[in-house]
Amino acid sequence: MTEEKQEIKPFFRVLNADLDGSKPIVHALLKIHGIGFSLASTICNVLDIPKTKKAGFLSNEDAKRIESLVREGKVLPTWLFNRKNDNVTGETKHLVGADLKFVVDNDIKRLKRLKTYRGIRHGQGQPVRGQRTRSHFRHGRAVGVQKSKVAKVQAAAATSKKEEKGKK
Repeated sequence: MTEEKQEIKPFFRVLNADLDGSKPIVHALLKIHGIGFSLASTICNVLDIPKTKKAGFLSNEDAKRIESLVREGKVLPTWLFNRKNDNVTGETKHLVGADLKFVVDNDIKRLKRLKTYRGIRHGQGQPVRGQRTRSHFRHGRAVGVQKSKVAKVQAAAATSKKEEKGKK
């Protein structure tokens, strides 16, 4: 069937992620946690899928091919992988989705437990990779005085002065 006659699926499920069926496959793959533009483009090139083809037009067999390519990664170049020489197993692989989030969280916990510089910085909520702290990383904390609180304090002080004058 041609793309014009075939009905587009609104969602395309790959690697436990729902991809938007109206987007080109190379852009839809970016919604998967752990897949960037370079890897998405390489996946399309290796599997001979046109990059401009809408994700909703792909078949379930294409989804299985994409999953097996990402999970096994034998054809992909190793510089694209996000887990080189794993601390536990020593192997080079590519993680996506919840697996990637779990491993990154465990890596940060390991750094904190070993009390490395990076672990200490993670624990303090400070920048980890050498950024400056003088003018950045102040979000989420109260810096300076808020105008509404100042107005409330001044109003309370004025009423207390009036009460004191009334008592005398």
